Amino acid sequence: MERVRCFIAIDIEDPGVIQNILRVQQALSTLGPQLKLVEKENIHLTLRFLGEIPSTLVEDVIGALRTIEFSPFKITLYGIGAFPRLSRPNVIWIGIEEGVEELKELVYKVNTVLRKLGFPPPDKPFSPHITIARVKRRPDISTLMSIANTYINSIYGSILVDNFRLKKSTLTPRGPIYTTLYEKKASV
Repeated sequence: MERVRCFIAIDIEDPGVIQNILRVQQALSTLGPQLKLVEKENIHLTLRFLGEIPSTLVEDVIGALRTIEFSPFKITLYGIGAFPRLSRPNVIWIGIEEGVEELKELVYKVNTVLRKLGFPPPDKPFSPHITIARVKRRPDISTLMSIANTYINSIYGSILVDNFRLKKSTLTPRGPIYTTLYEKKASV
């Protein structure tokens, strides 16, 4: 049975916001091959990672997402951090300041419709962030801290969330290729 690697996300497409994120990535690129920067066309905020699901389930997921109603809202991208923490990073991210409650509400709706299809609840509580780099090997932490301190209070801009998408992720040696399988628009 064919399996499809899927996630539900809000794509970050505003050119100004992307430019601001690219500036941070440029600074991070000085850490060299220890980091794998997220390609600009792949920058997104994940609402729910579904993993490898049977291709036959994709239509059911789309059907469930169709039933979600939400109003457009604004999010503001702010700051920088890492999971689990900056001193031992696996993932480097940009945070969300405005719109956190609305995001959590949307994620709750997504998880509720997915639970009816048999998806277990996520293992970790939702922590809204935008991954901008993955750590392959431990970078120079003092350089990373210094870059983080430069951007810790940065505002990268705001975007209007008026849709979310079910994305397919095809892993390739050069990085993942994302394809939109379904887009759910906000009800105005």
